[in-house]
This record gives sequence, C-alpha cells and structure tokens, in this order.
Amino acid sequence: MIDIIALFAFALWLYLLAAHGQFWLGRERDDRAAPAAPAVWPSVAAVIPARDEAASIAQTLQSLLAQDYPGLDIIVVDDGSTDGTADIAVTAAGEARDHLTVLKGQPLPSGWTGKVWAQKQGVDAAAAKSPRYLLLTDADIVYDAGALKRIVARAESGRYALTSVMVKLRCESFAERAFIPAFVFFFQMLYPFAWVNRPEHATAAAAGGCMLVRGDVLEETGGIDGIRSALIDDCALAAQIKAEAPIWLGLSASVHSIRTYDTFGPIRRMVMRSAYAQLHYSPPQLLGATLGMALTFLAGPLLALFASGTAALAGAAVWLMMAVAFQPTLRLYRLNPLWGLALPPIALAYMVWTVESALQYARGRGGQWKGRVQAAQRGAR
Repeated sequence: MIDIIALFAFALWLYLLAAHGQFWLGRERDDRAAPAAPAVWPSVAAVIPARDEAASIAQTLQSLLAQDYPGLDIIVVDDGSTDGTADIAVTAAGEARDHLTVLKGQPLPSGWTGKVWAQKQGVDAAAAKSPRYLLLTDADIVYDAGALKRIVARAESGRYALTSVMVKLRCESFAERAFIPAFVFFFQMLYPFAWVNRPEHATAAAAGGCMLVRGDVLEETGGIDGIRSALIDDCALAAQIKAEAPIWLGLSASVHSIRTYDTFGPIRRMVMRSAYAQLHYSPPQLLGATLGMALTFLAGPLLALFASGTAALAGAAVWLMMAVAFQPTLRLYRLNPLWGLALPPIALAYMVWTVESALQYARGRGGQWKGRVQAAQRGAR
C-alpha cells in the first residue's frame, strides 16, 4: 500500500510539472512580449474600495496620479472607514484633486459582500463619463511608472475584456517569506495562467488587486451585480466575463501590494476568510481538498523520511520535484532556493487554515474581514 501511495504521488507530480498548464514556470508576465502602444489611449476610471486603509491609501493614490496616462479619473469609495481614510485620500491627491472623487459608501445591503458593494457604487459613479475601461484596484496597491500603460496596451492589443495581474506581494518579514510566495504558487496551481488566457479553455481567474475591465462588456455580462455575494469576487468576475469574451492574467513585478503581514496571524486570517468559500461551503469538497493536498505535498516527504526502498526513493523524488517547481516563484521574490524544501510544512499550514475556515463558517462567522461576517447568512452549498 505504501508503495502504491508513493508511486501515485510521483505520477501526480509528473503530471503537474509536464501537463498542468506549466503553471510553475510563471511565463505569463506583464513585462514580457510587451505589446505596442495603441494609437489613442482609451479612457480609464480607477475604482478603489477602501475600508480603514489610512496606512496605504495615500501611496496608492500618489502612484496612480503619477502615471503618465491621459485622462485617468479615480474614484475612492470610503466604505465606512473609522480611521480618516477619506480625508487622507483628499490630502494625498493634492493639486490633482480634479481627477479624484471620494464617495461616502452607503450601508451594506443584504446579499452583498462589502468590497463588491463598494465597487458597485464606484462603477455606477464612473458610468457618468462612460470610460472604456474600469481599473478595479485595491487601496494597498502601488503602481510603478508606466505600469498602467502596459496593462492597457495589453488589453487593447489582445482585445481582452478583462486584463488582470497578480501583483507582487510584500515579502519582507519572516512570515511573509514563509507564506506569501507559496500563496502565489498555490494560486497558479489552482488556476494555471496559460489555461486562463486560452479562450477555448474553461479555466477562469483574476487577481483582485488589479483588474482592468472593459466597461461595456462588464455591463453586458451582468455588471457588478452578477457577483454581488461573491467572497472570491475576482475569480467570480473572471468567470462571468470569460463566458462572453477573452481574458488575460499574468504575474507582475511593477504593480505591488504594500499590505504588511509581519506575523503569521494576519496571513492566517486572510486565508481563512475565503478558503471554505473556494470549496463552495461543501464538506465533501473540504475532505477531498484536504486529502488531495496531503497526497500532493505531504506524502512524498513523509515517505522519503520514514519509509524505505521504492517508497522512500519515490518520496524523495516527489519532494525534489515540488522544490524544483517552486523555484521560479522563489526567484520572483528573490528568496533562497532552499525555501523550496520547506513547501510541505507550508502546505500543511494552509491545510489547517482551510479546515479552520470551515469551522469558522460552521460557527456563523464565515468570511470574516474588517469587522464584517460576510458568509454567515448562507446555507451550505
């Protein structure tokens, strides 16, 4: 039986490396095969939902206002902040206040998640100017010079209705080095970017920190209303749009998140917020995902350490393959290659947090984020 488990894990990793969309190579990048600039830059309105983002909103706005992009309008939706977010946003805009609108968010209606409701208000406000694109971005995202033009140029050249980049997350503290690159790696494994970018493939995903959406296509496919209850709103929007038009997703080194995770606690809470939602609040899917991750990330190393003969050799090969697969992501984050050997215990932590996410939901506190419980009202799906 042990030999069968070892050989099955070995075959699984052969498949992942060779046939699972080559997700681990990270070839889809916003700075590769850069398209030419369009003859005329289309209009863009940035919509930023912000709830208690005093620590980051100024940097986000200043990076957007510094973009050499003609006619960029910015709408910040202050979603019930208690830390002065709105005032900081106005001050940060300085002399560019004509390009900034700060809206006071309305109370959250039943059936909506907080971020999506704030986006809805911003999108509705932007509609007055009929921009070709809506940049749905977070209040902790900072754009390098020229980043917006590169994203728009890709959208125009590929006629993409949704162009999204997985922003480069902050990776400085020990907790961030341990868990942030793995978060990106697991996301690519779950949604191979090459598959996302093929119109004929069913896989659809986006990264919510930076999504450039065609305004007309968004409206035609159901608008923000179509994802009103989604906790994983970015992937829900991607699925909604890809059903009608092509989308593109890639990694970025020029768009950054400045949100800080100095300890393990905030990362744990981030994962717990949506992990069970990813499994559609289904106990059978939770069991399947837990067993699948155990086979994928734990079986090989455990067999390499504690088995013998064929099982130990296959287990060692599995451990080596996953460490090799992790290397492109580690290079993106400029981390020591030896972090690849730590992927099994890192995956174990994500498994535990996923189970905790389900337990939190069972206690009526699912989707908890910034003082809101956003999944407690839902029945199991």
